[in-house]
Amino acid sequence: MTDATTIVRDHPLWHPFSDMGTVGTEKLVLDRGEGIWVYDTQDRRYMDATASLWCANVGHGRREISQAVAAQLDQLDTFNIFGDYANQPALDVAARLAALSPMDDTKVFLGSGGGDMLDTAAKIARAHFAQRGQPQRTHLISRSLGYHGTHGLGTSLAGIEANGAGWGRLVPDVSVVARDDARALEDEILRVGPDRVAAFFCEPVIGAGGVHHPVDGYIEAVADVCQRYGVLFVADCVICGFGRLGTWFGIDRWPVEPDMIAVAKGITGGTMPLGALLVSGHVAAPFFTGEPGAPVLRHGQTYAGHPACCAAAMATMDILEREELIGRGEGLEQALANALRPLAENPMVGEVRAGLGLMAGVDLASHVVESTPGAVAILQRRCREAGILVRPLIRGIAVSPPLTITPDEIVELGALIAEGFARLEPLVARNAASR
Repeated sequence: MTDATTIVRDHPLWHPFSDMGTVGTEKLVLDRGEGIWVYDTQDRRYMDATASLWCANVGHGRREISQAVAAQLDQLDTFNIFGDYANQPALDVAARLAALSPMDDTKVFLGSGGGDMLDTAAKIARAHFAQRGQPQRTHLISRSLGYHGTHGLGTSLAGIEANGAGWGRLVPDVSVVARDDARALEDEILRVGPDRVAAFFCEPVIGAGGVHHPVDGYIEAVADVCQRYGVLFVADCVICGFGRLGTWFGIDRWPVEPDMIAVAKGITGGTMPLGALLVSGHVAAPFFTGEPGAPVLRHGQTYAGHPACCAAAMATMDILEREELIGRGEGLEQALANALRPLAENPMVGEVRAGLGLMAGVDLASHVVESTPGAVAILQRRCREAGILVRPLIRGIAVSPPLTITPDEIVELGALIAEGFARLEPLVARNAASR
C-alpha cells in the first residue's frame, strides 16, 4: 500500500500535538470506519491499531451507539445539569458507574473528557481538605512519564517534561516523583510535609508516556503509602478503563481501593466527548451533608451530563457487557505480546513492552533516534504506508487496537508493523553510513 496523504494547502485547521509546518500541507483525511478498520477519502483501508486515541474500544461503526445518540437528540438534545436539573441518561450513567465502582458509596461527577476529570480531581482533593479544616493541604504529586491531560492542573502535573515546558508558571504546589518507586513517593510526601499533601495521581499503566507497566507490587505499595499519610490516591484510568486492561476501570485489576477514579475515552467508545470522575463517599461527604448552607463545589463544565453523550455511554456499556468485551483486554494481552515479540530482534528496536492489557509500546533504538531526525514520525508514516495506523510517542510507537480485534488480526497487526520497520530501514542505513 502506498501512502494516501491528501495534499491540503493553507487550511486553517490547527492540529493538536502536531508540527504544523508538515501537516499544514499534508493530511490523511479519513472518511469512514468499520470494526478495526478505517478508510480514507480514496477508499484505502488501514488497520486502526490506536483505537483512534486509545478510545474506540468497541470498534468503529457501531450503529447501536449512533442510533442511541440520534434518538436522544430527537427527544432532548441538550440541557445542563447544574443546580437541580438532570436528564435520564446522565442519571443512568452515574448509577451504572457507581454500581461498578470498587469504592464505597461512590459519587459520579461528569464532564467532557479526561482532561476535565483530572482537573476536577485535583480541585476536589484540595476542596475536600479545605472543608475538613486542612486548607494547607494543596500539594499534588504525579510521577515521571505520567500524562494527565492538558488543562491547567493537568499540564502542571505533567510527568512528560516536554508537555509541561514553555508555558511559564502554571499551578504551584505540584511535584513529580520517579515512576515505579514507592519509596520516592513516600520521601516526597515527607519532604513536603504530610499535612500539606492532598493527592497522588497515578496511571495504572502509563499510556502516552510510552506504555510502561508498573513493577510488581508498585500499585499496592503506593496505595499503602497514600493511606498511611492520609493522601488521596487518584487513579487516572482515562486510557486504561473500559476493558483496555481487562477490567471496567483498569485500577480494579489490582487489589486496591483508590479515592478517585478518572475515566473517559472508552466510556463512549470515543464516539462522543464524555468523562466521569468516580469519587469515594468519604471524599465527597463534605458536599453531601444535606444541611442548609452546606458547601457547594463551584466547578463544572457546560456539557457535563450532556444527554446525547450519556446516551452514547449507555449504549457503549451495553455492547461491552453483551459481547463480553471487558475481559478481552486481558484475554488477548499475550497474543499481542507474541505478535510483537519478533520486533525485539530488529536492531532498529530498543524495547518492546507488552503483556499487560491490550496495549503495547515499541521504542526505537537509541542509534536510530540519534541518527535520524524525526525518526518516530517517519516510522509512523512508514507504518501507514504498510496499511496500519500507530500512535507516535516520545521514543517510539504505541498500539492499542479495539477490543473487537481477533487473534488472527493481531498476528496481522504484528506483520504490518514489521513491514513499517522494513520500510524505515533504508533511511536509517543511509544515515548510519553517512556518519
